[in-house]
Amino acid sequence: MSVHPAPLHPAIGPGKTAVITGAADGIGLAAAQTFAGLGMNVVMADIMGRALNKAADAIGENALAVPTDVADRAAVQALRDAAVDRFGAVDVLMNNAGVGGGGDAFSGEDPWKRILDVNLWGVINGVQLIGEEMAASGRPGLIINTGSKQGITQPPGATAYNVSKSAVKALTEGLAHTLREIVDCRVDARLLIPGFVHTGMTRRGGDKPAAAWTPRQTVDFMLESIARGDFYILCPDNDVPRALDEKRMAWAVGDIIEGRPALSRWHPDWKDAFAAFVDKP
Repeated sequence: MSVHPAPLHPAIGPGKTAVITGAADGIGLAAAQTFAGLGMNVVMADIMGRALNKAADAIGENALAVPTDVADRAAVQALRDAAVDRFGAVDVLMNNAGVGGGGDAFSGEDPWKRILDVNLWGVINGVQLIGEEMAASGRPGLIINTGSKQGITQPPGATAYNVSKSAVKALTEGLAHTLREIVDCRVDARLLIPGFVHTGMTRRGGDKPAAAWTPRQTVDFMLESIARGDFYILCPDNDVPRALDEKRMAWAVGDIIEGRPALSRWHPDWKDAFAAFVDKP
């Protein structure tokens, strides 16, 4: 277990309670394990009930497994009720559940609906059904929404996923502003932007690629960023350093400012210009 500086955040610490979605595997499971290691109660939500129960049992008595489809508002309300009934209040909400795939703009209704129901509406449901009550409580609180670099740089071929994560970015930015405007509110929001992480969504069998971080590395970085007060928790990995991420993101925004074609980073006429931009000191 990594040792983190204290205090990380007023909502994080012994006796506090974290609700984490997508907690049966990957970043969500690593977050649950880490929060529990800091003396917190963890309410673990996931649609994979068997794996979820096994993960919670391994953590121990301060972990509560609540099988949950985050796309279902009634299920998210039940998750909130279970957390409050067991532990009294929610101090940290980590809207982390997500699915991949979805395809491009012409992939049809069903794949798009699945992506948006989980990746976007799952976060909206958590924010509205759990986060709003946290904001009104007067208690210190923290809402962490898991986004993606793809929601900023928009790589082609994964349009549905990109749209969902772009929307999570916009939602979390708007949420942060809303929380600041509420008188006496002691809850703030953060956007987790993982790099390449070896999780159930990315592993597809086999060993961890050398380029990927582990979920625990990602959570450790997240907590260090929270302690610094970062809103955008932009994670590197073993292949892409922050400087390269910044260049890719700046180029993406530059398409608008410079009047370039959409997604010019992948446009053959702009290939050399992008490469030169990346190489420029």
